[in-house]
Amino acid sequence: MAYSYTNSKGRTYVLHSRDTTLKNGKKQTIYFFAKDEKDGALDAVPKGYEVSESKNGLPVLKRK
Repeated sequence: MAYSYTNSKGRTYVLHSRDTTLKNGKKQTIYFFAKDEKDGALDAVPKGYEVSESKNGLPVLKRK
């Protein structure tokens, strides 16, 4: 089951990851929250990260 986070406004978001290639050719993994579960949904928060909430209620991942 995918990791979900319910914000202070009561909306639920699902954590996802995607591997992307930067302009300089390096590969990087990006993490993002979406309202619906899609391909790339994660089961848990990656090690070394924690979930935080922005001023407008959107969940974000921050490094510990």
